Amino acid sequence: MDKKLLFKIAAICLMSLLLLVPLALIEGQIRDRAQRQNEVQASIANSAAGPQVLVGPVIALHYRERVEVPIPEGEQGAPGKTRTQIVERTLMLPPEKLTMIGDTAVETRNKGIYQARLFRLDLAASGHFVVGPLPEAQGGRIVDANAELLLGIADPRGVNNDPEVTINGKPRRFASPGAKGKGEQETGVKRLRIDLGPLDVQRENRVDFAFPLQLTGTTRLAIAPTGESNRIELKSAWPHPNFGGRFLPTTRSVSKDGFAAQWEISHLARNFEATLNPARGELLSIDFIDPVNVYLQSERAVKYGVLFIVLTFAGFFLTEILRRAPIHPMQYLLVGLALAIFFLLLIAFSEHLPFYAAYGLAAAACIGLIATYLSGALGGLRPGLAFGAGLTGLYGVLYGVLLSEDNSLLMGSVLLFLALGTTMLATRKLNWYGLGNQTSESTE
Repeated sequence: MDKKLLFKIAAICLMSLLLLVPLALIEGQIRDRAQRQNEVQASIANSAAGPQVLVGPVIALHYRERVEVPIPEGEQGAPGKTRTQIVERTLMLPPEKLTMIGDTAVETRNKGIYQARLFRLDLAASGHFVVGPLPEAQGGRIVDANAELLLGIADPRGVNNDPEVTINGKPRRFASPGAKGKGEQETGVKRLRIDLGPLDVQRENRVDFAFPLQLTGTTRLAIAPTGESNRIELKSAWPHPNFGGRFLPTTRSVSKDGFAAQWEISHLARNFEATLNPARGELLSIDFIDPVNVYLQSERAVKYGVLFIVLTFAGFFLTEILRRAPIHPMQYLLVGLALAIFFLLLIAFSEHLPFYAAYGLAAAACIGLIATYLSGALGGLRPGLAFGAGLTGLYGVLYGVLLSEDNSLLMGSVLLFLALGTTMLATRKLNWYGLGNQTSESTE
């Protein structure tokens, strides 16, 4: 192998490395556009409502209790004596049964070429509490007790109605959450409140409740199953839900017409204290995701750009060897740039067209350009069409990889194996020691 051939191989490797620069710039552009998309989604959420979390309803029982505390040394009174002190306490109580049935509509808000998904939940909640008797009430230790119904909402701006809450057959209204209390600062949700008045905690009190709720949010809906027994049913015409959180649906169905899901969660499967704080993750959730995230798909596509360039340059090199037709390094570079431009076209078209249409248009443009160029560079229509067919196969494999992330390793491995197998079979009778002389003779 002579120095001229070694120089050609070195030049091809150098051009492959140089083409990493435009690929990196294109990937940076994709990330900038994705960041802008996130900023637009945050802006729309700030104007409407952000991701929503529902916590409750629960009952907060505030009571005052008489307790005996020792008299500190040095104070008036004999050592070892005690005195009575009134202590204020709060007890959070879960509903014995909680049922939520809701229908969710999803709409798209546009800001320029960017989009955000808003959901509108129409929910009917019902159930009952059992409050008391408290052990502390024995012996008259409880001075008085007052209860209030709490409903935690991550972003109350999304509450579209003033729900009429029926409590033991009587209509009530939630009070505004107002300033954040200690519990709200810890949990990150604001609490709508209804004062239930004084309760006799020496006996059992049943509190039945029912209310409708219309709630708007962005992208994600999460519900904390606070009840001892929880039944939650949600449906929507949105066909691309992502079920998450700690509790997956007991039953679910997803089709092109939408989804329906049902959760059955008992107190044995959840931690009540954890449900009061969404940060602890004791939630079920639905993300109303985009069917195709064009920026994520485009970024994944760019990562295969080097593979495209290497396989194409390998095909050029094999053609140069087998057909004894020299290809200038500038021709390698121009074809490599055309391959890189594909990814820029992809992100540009996908912001205005469905992803499959953008991919097909960008691929057709680049394949047509390269095939036409190579028909002239290689001295005939046939080799140009052959390379065009090979590139069509490559783009087809890449599209399959983008659609099926779980099978990307399998498809990529098969592609590399086929490329290596083709190279080995095409060069199995090639005299590599005499290759330098053949190349030199062909250029004389």
